[in-house]
Amino acid sequence: MAKLDPAAYVREVRQEVARVTWPSRKETLITTGLVLALSALAAVFFLVVDQIIAYAMRMLFGVGG
Repeated sequence: MAKLDPAAYVREVRQEVARVTWPSRKETLITTGLVLALSALAAVFFLVVDQIIAYAMRMLFGVGG
């Protein structure tokens, strides 16, 4: 069984973090904007689909809000 060495673990973690390619501020803002825009688009899409299904249920069964 391997021995636990906290100091070695911390060194390895720091080495891995140093290898990470972090996005620039501009890339982060663009990606965030895209996520928000696509989330809003998905919300509108599901709202429209929900309204169409609710309308169909009202016409078909005469029930629903």
